[in-house]
This record gives sequence, structure tokens and C-alpha cells, in this order.
Amino acid sequence: MTAPLTADAHEHGLVGDGTADDGPALQKLVDALGDATAGDGRPRTVRVPAGRYLIRDKPVLWRSGVSLVGAGRGATCFALTNPGAPTQPVPLAWFTTAQHGAGRDHHIADVTFAHFEIDGLGVETEEYEVLAKGLGLQYVLRGRFSDLWIHDTAATGFGCDFLQDTVVEGVLTERCGRQDPGEKMGGAGIGIGVGGWGPVERLAVTDCTARGNGTNGIFLELQQDDWVPPRGIRLTACHAEDNRYGISDWGADGLLVTGCTMLGNHVAGFDVSAQGTTSVGGRGGLVTGCVIDGNAGDGVALGNTPGPYGFHGNRVSNNGRYGYWQHNLSGGDQEPATDIVLESNDIHDNALDGIRVDAPLHEPAIFGNRIRGNGRRAAPEAHGGGEGVHCGPLSLTDERADWLPGGHRGKELTIGGEPGGAEVTAGAAAVVTAVVTDNTATRLTLAPLRPGADTAWPDATPGPGTAYRLPDSPAPRAGLTAAAAVTHPYVHGNRVRDDGHPRTQVHAVWIAPEATWTGGRVSGNDFSGNGSASTRFDSAPSGGRWRDNAG
Repeated sequence: MTAPLTADAHEHGLVGDGTADDGPALQKLVDALGDATAGDGRPRTVRVPAGRYLIRDKPVLWRSGVSLVGAGRGATCFALTNPGAPTQPVPLAWFTTAQHGAGRDHHIADVTFAHFEIDGLGVETEEYEVLAKGLGLQYVLRGRFSDLWIHDTAATGFGCDFLQDTVVEGVLTERCGRQDPGEKMGGAGIGIGVGGWGPVERLAVTDCTARGNGTNGIFLELQQDDWVPPRGIRLTACHAEDNRYGISDWGADGLLVTGCTMLGNHVAGFDVSAQGTTSVGGRGGLVTGCVIDGNAGDGVALGNTPGPYGFHGNRVSNNGRYGYWQHNLSGGDQEPATDIVLESNDIHDNALDGIRVDAPLHEPAIFGNRIRGNGRRAAPEAHGGGEGVHCGPLSLTDERADWLPGGHRGKELTIGGEPGGAEVTAGAAAVVTAVVTDNTATRLTLAPLRPGADTAWPDATPGPGTAYRLPDSPAPRAGLTAAAAVTHPYVHGNRVRDDGHPRTQVHAVWIAPEATWTGGRVSGNDFSGNGSASTRFDSAPSGGRWRDNAG
């Protein structure tokens, strides 16, 4: 066939009626255009009119120089399905190292994927299959992925690795990782493997939205532990909501995250840790101008990194555990993190400590922050049942309650058992749990059972009068808690106080019994106005200077 520079899909055998299998015709067209491009060096484009194009049982092996452009997401839809091949993952397009020998010298170049939808609901593999993605390309050079809507895939929605001189923009991923229980590889909205091109990968991810995905909303993951974590990757103006993790850096160097929102994620809004396949955390990153709010767990969880890392001018608020949590997971880097910087952030109204250090820090700089009104999980134990108690898909209401607003934030609600909070006996209602994300005086708001779910309950919504229990509040709850080794810190010019009623942030600074605080400088801070004494030293600081701190 003659290979035009732009080919209309309908003129080359694709039907788009939602019934015919359009995969073979698309594969034939991609091969023809790929051969032509290889021959004359001129990239080609497949234009796909509005319609629903079925890709059944076999993905399309993509070719360099061939672009795929639809009529708009919601207009042009590729529906993936595998009724005849239950063990076969069916991404729309794939080209991988393991299956096809992809590499630096055998890559996909000069491709655009734009203006269409990928519906992955029809793919169901017998076991979780990490390759059951929406798009699964590796080693892409000069790529552009624009204005895509990818949803309900069994594994990661946008799962493309090693993207050089590439832009990912305006990609919406929803309810991807459908078969991932949250603990497998992949299962994300946007998952990008890094390191394959060497120490620099020039990649921009901008204006993307990831909502209700099984693991991460957006994550970067070093793919080989002997590779150098790459620099050159930027995330700008992205939104991550109702994922297990919002945005994660599992192995980049110098990742820039700017102007993003991370809301209502289940474990953490922003995560750096050893969660990835190589157990390598990111390092050298900068997170600036972001809103990290209302996550069921931590706002920022940072660990398994040698450092440095910087957080500047962010709002970290209303999270169900800590605003910022320094920690290390087993299996990853355990050395002290050096040069962690928290500057000019507004860290407020988190359920427990504003900043919690549970892993060693060396020469951290914490300055110019407003750390206020944390320790919101201050309400005492509560229980009830019977008249006035009723549940919704994401709520429990007790009309007779008078809870401290926000006072149960992050607690685990237990439903079932005997009214009044008694122990469960034979014949009592089955016991289930849910996480409280916020509360008013009479109503608890609950996190969904899993990302993308529309209910907090594993079975039917509990009936009227069901018994419930809420645990007591932990104490103390501080603006800044050190529970590990902190050496030579610089803590200056912070406003660490609580002017609320009641004052739920008990102390400005707490050095826990297991901590060591050595050297450094703590000066010019406002530690006044907390619920109790401004500082509590269960382990006395050693050396250093504490001076000119109010309160």
C-alpha cells in the first residue's frame, strides 16, 4: 500500500462500532506506516474519527515514527478486552524490553498519542498482570502524550518507561490498577520507570490528573538498583486525589514538583521511600507551592533517602496523621538523611504532630514555617449505638453526640458488636473498620474502602442503630517531635503555636525519650500559645544553642 503522511483510520479498515475487533486493522496500518517511516525517515500519523474501537485479546505492537490522534477524549475511545485470552494483558500499544528488546539503540521515536480515551474495563486477567496497562511503551524518544483519558485498567493506566525529551500533558487517569490490591507492582494512574537513558532524562509531566487509582496517582520508579537515579524530571500543575499514594518519588534525582495538589489520598499525599521495585528512594528533589491537604494518612512521608530534599512554600494541612513524617522502611537506605529543608511551609490542623522525625536526620534546616493548630486528634474515646445512629456510604452520624470538630481525624472507627461499645458476643453484628477523615459535632466523614470506591464499607452499609467505637486520643501531640537522632539542626524563625479553642497542639517541640538531639541552633522561634509547656524534653538536647525563642 502507499503510505500517506496522514492516514484516516476508517479508510484503512477500522470500523469503530464497538463490536468489530479493530486491533488487526490497526496493527496492519501501524506496520505499514512504520515501514514507510523507516524507509524515508518521515513520521506518519493515524487520525481516528469519533467512535468506539475494540482492541480484543492482543495489544498493538507500536512502531517508531507512527502517531495516533483521535477526535477528542470521550469522542474517540479504544476499548480494551480479552475474552479469548484470559492470561493476556491487552494494553492499547506496547513496546517493551522484555517482549520486544526495547533499549537505547532500539527505541520508539517521534510519536504523539493525543485526543482519545482508553477504556480498560474489559480486561480481566486470571492473576494480576503488571503489563495489563492502557499504554505500555518503553524507551521513547521525542514523545508527546496529550489530552488522554485512561480509566479502569487492570494495572497502571499510563505505564510508559524511559521517556527522553518527552512531554506528558493533560492526561487524566481514573480507577486504574483495578486488579491491584494496593501491594503489587504498578497499579497506578501514571507510572513512569526511570533510569534507562542514563543520568539525565528530560521529561515534563504537566497538568495531569490522577484520581482513584489503586496504588499511586503519579509515581517515578528507578527500574534497576545499579542504575544512576536520573535528573531532569519535572512535575507541574498536577492533581492527585483518592489514590493510595498521591505523588511518589521512588528513585529520581532532583525531581521538581511544582504547583501540584495532593488531596484525599489514603496513605500519603507525597511519598519518598523504599516502596519501589529497587527499594531506592528519591533524592535531591524540590517540592514547591503545593497543596497537600486532607489525606487520610500523612501529608508528606519522606524516608530511605540520603538526602538532600527541600519543601518550600507548601500548605500541608488537615491530614489524618502527621503533616510531615521522616521515616525509613525496612529494606531501603537506612543512613541518616542529610540536608532536609523545610522552609516557609504552612503546616496546620494535622491530626497528630505537624512534623514528626522517626528516622535520623543530619543537618536539617527548618526555618520560616508556620506550624500551628496540629494535634487535632484530641477527642476522647467515644462509643454509641441505637436511636439516632445511622450510616451513609461514607459517613456515620450520631445525632446525640457532641464531638470536638476534627477531634477524631485519622482514627479507626469500629462498627458492630454490642451497643454501648461492649465486647462482641455471639449473634452481634459483624465488626468492620473505617478511617475517619474528619468530623463535625455529630457526623464522621469516612475514607473510601479503597481508592476509587464509593463506599467505606466492605459489604452493605450498616443499618440504623449499629454500635460503634472510637479510640482515645494519643498524647502528646506537638508541632515538632523528634523521636530519632537529630544532629546539628538549624531551627530558626518558625511560628509554632496554637491559638485555637481548645489548643490541641500540646507542645511546640517535644524530644521523645528515644531521641537524641545533638548540636545545632534553635533560635528566633515563637513557641508560645500551645496547649501546655512550649517544650518537653524527655531526652535532653546535647550541645548547640537554644536562644531568643519566645515562650
